[in-house]
Amino acid sequence: MMSISVKNPTIFQNIPCTLVTGFLGAGKTTVINQLLATKPADERWALLINEFGRIGIDGALLASSQDNSSEQKNIAIREVSGGCICCTSQLPLQIAISRLLSEHHPQRLLIEPTGLAHPRELIMQLSAPHWQTALKMQAVITVLSGAQWQQDKYRNHDGFQAHVRDADVLVINRYIQLSDSEKQALQAWVITLNPQVNIIWTVSEQVSHDTSDSSNIHLSKSSLSELGIQLTKPSQTISKQRTINIARPNKSVIGLQPRVGAISAASLSSPSSNALVDNDDETITDTEQPYRYHETQQDILLAGWRLPAHYVLKADELQSWLLRLPSWQRIKGVVHTSDGWLQINFTPDSLTTSTVSPQVDSRLEIILQLDEVSHDDNDSAVESDCSEEKDKTALSSSIDWEAYDTELMALVL
Repeated sequence: MMSISVKNPTIFQNIPCTLVTGFLGAGKTTVINQLLATKPADERWALLINEFGRIGIDGALLASSQDNSSEQKNIAIREVSGGCICCTSQLPLQIAISRLLSEHHPQRLLIEPTGLAHPRELIMQLSAPHWQTALKMQAVITVLSGAQWQQDKYRNHDGFQAHVRDADVLVINRYIQLSDSEKQALQAWVITLNPQVNIIWTVSEQVSHDTSDSSNIHLSKSSLSELGIQLTKPSQTISKQRTINIARPNKSVIGLQPRVGAISAASLSSPSSNALVDNDDETITDTEQPYRYHETQQDILLAGWRLPAHYVLKADELQSWLLRLPSWQRIKGVVHTSDGWLQINFTPDSLTTSTVSPQVDSRLEIILQLDEVSHDDNDSAVESDCSEEKDKTALSSSIDWEAYDTELMALVL
């Protein structure tokens, strides 16, 4: 009688796990990059990135920042793209975390949800019974931009406030332009939302090496030391949460025609409209390039392009074209340009580009704000609400994406 041996599944227990949250453009990637730089050489860490868009850029940016090959082997990066893991079923999150743990056996896990997420919903998911033994949830680190807080549209935005409410630790950066009274007002505002939060005012060291903008900051040693301590502190916020079910958004992908003379691309078939994409570090989507997609989520319009690596775009003209896009809130990408491979990271208060190593393809993603539309002050509240929804629909449908495609392809040398 032949016996069949069955391999026992690996059981993971108490893997330290830290959420790094923050509103769109707050500076999460900068903080995460600096945290990764503090990793002991003999430890294996893993990073799970949730991108709201479908292209997948943050993983490439973070991977390119790890210029030491031995460090790359000890930092596993996985992306869950194409939607917010806080607004979908829990399956993509469970799969991504399970694969990271089983394939890479990390000694620490960092999770960066999209800046458009409501962190409480993710916190509730990670409070589910099946994670309570596998993951040891540490303090929730939230990044807040002082420059964003100065603006009413952020300060009074429920999503902006939500990140503060559910933080164990609040890292405040980009506040150099705030007066002493404004800093006091910011601290009072934070305490009103979350009296128990531990506030870290980052002392940032300005650096200009290989970057076009001095606002690209590196955290000081004292700030990093204080943040490192938070990686070992348990989360009081997460201990209070419960699991919830969340609905999934709809998606669409549209083919893009290259400029005259460029390699032609076939039309794309749309991927599953409800599925998030779990991207391996080395895996690239099997769709022909170039292509573009766009979708509407909540009050934003999201669009992205992926271009073949041999397309070289005019650097100066590309930046000018991007900055002319209507009501943009975030622009990011890794692009092959006449100035070499560039990382692009634009927010309304910071325009940063820096050189990176060659990539497998060029990627651009933009977020446009649909609610930044003027209204007649004489309208009633009801009429204003109706008008606002109509304006959002009108702005979304009025964008001539084929014209944008043509303009972008015209920048290819």
